[in-house]
Amino acid sequence: MTQTLHTTLLIIGGGPGGYVAAIRAGQLGIPTILVEGQALGGTCLNIGCIPSKALIHVAEQFQQSVHHSQGSPLGIEVDVPTLDIRKSVEWKDGIVDRLTTGVAALLKKHKVQVIHGWAKVVDGKTVDVGDQRIQCEHLLLATGSKSVNLPMLPIGGPIISSTEALAPTRVPKRLIVVGGGYIGLELGIAYRKLGAEVSVVEAQERILPAYDAELTQPVAESLKQLGVKLYLKHSVTGFEHNRLQVRDPKGDTVSLETDQVLVAVGRTPNTQGWNLEALNLDMHGAAVKIDHRCQTSMRNVWAIGDLSGEPMLAHRAMAQGEMVAELISGQHREFNPAAIPAVCFTDPELVVVGKTPDEAKAAGLDCIVSSFPFAANGRAMTLESKTGFVRVVARRDNHLIVGWQAVGVGVSELSTAFGLSLEMGARLEDVAGTIHAHPTLGEAVQEAALRALGHPLHL
Repeated sequence: MTQTLHTTLLIIGGGPGGYVAAIRAGQLGIPTILVEGQALGGTCLNIGCIPSKALIHVAEQFQQSVHHSQGSPLGIEVDVPTLDIRKSVEWKDGIVDRLTTGVAALLKKHKVQVIHGWAKVVDGKTVDVGDQRIQCEHLLLATGSKSVNLPMLPIGGPIISSTEALAPTRVPKRLIVVGGGYIGLELGIAYRKLGAEVSVVEAQERILPAYDAELTQPVAESLKQLGVKLYLKHSVTGFEHNRLQVRDPKGDTVSLETDQVLVAVGRTPNTQGWNLEALNLDMHGAAVKIDHRCQTSMRNVWAIGDLSGEPMLAHRAMAQGEMVAELISGQHREFNPAAIPAVCFTDPELVVVGKTPDEAKAAGLDCIVSSFPFAANGRAMTLESKTGFVRVVARRDNHLIVGWQAVGVGVSELSTAFGLSLEMGARLEDVAGTIHAHPTLGEAVQEAALRALGHPLHL
């Protein structure tokens, strides 16, 4: 070893969890070193949330242009548009670059030392990076997750993961997406709008199986309108000569011809390749087991984000990272959010915050469930979108709101109002009695609460 560094906090992983923990620790005056083997910002910024939303935006804009070239009800006429996907990818890379540069600047501003390299754990107080040894008082593990691979579909050539799907050099004529969860559908819909013929193969009996059927119905209808073929209750058996072999519900093999196969069957905690075994931590399935303060089974070793399992969401990792920094500085904190919003950027978008009707029932709560359709919302009509609804779940006895769900255009932005109302312990009367701006999609939130109280105004 050439040199040994000493620090109070050592963070492995510079994704949303790790970099936020580092920034907060820096603000609190905790000497901090952050180790990252790839680009700062992790999966989310570089090959996940941000680039996928950029590609979805490109796809949406292109589809609108195509729509207008075929005679639009809005009276907009354009010539048939063309797509230069390389330029689109350059634009997306520019956004990613701006954000990762921003993260680096924030870390520098808060005096966090960033070491680029691959960490190897020696023990709970010692980590090697190349020929440097780092000793710390607190070790924070924030190594994230990686795509689940299917042994019969090794990534390479025509078989791609979400990483390759977010940096296309051309749009394939035909694409088959394996996995009907949010990652597969977000990218599948984007590629369909960019002009590819898209099919989705899902082993379960419906798309987005993690969400309830009523909520996913408008997405299923949208897929049909877009011409995306669904192969539900189909399982993949192999791939050869540009044909994906799948087994149908009857057990027969079907051969689907395609140019590319996108494997999007989920993500798994990134526990391999950095000698995590040396710590001998308690595990929870494939994830590192943590308590309500993100402590592992070893004193002064913490774990946050995807490494600690579901829900694998960047905003959960960020909140955990901020909390751990404050705990190390001596503050009293625990991770106990009222709800963590889950957003699916399909077309239409989906939001789930807090308990669904089924979850409320399973928890033994007697609840009022009430929906308000966007078909009765003026703003939705002016956005050429009338599908979907806002749904509220509230206790019958005291009207305390325990959950919100929505599906429709732009509902990702409503997640803020949903999360806030749950975190502040709002009742139906609080939301119903708050004046909402007109015309906005947010009015559907107020109307759902009014309807739950028995007197909606616009229905």
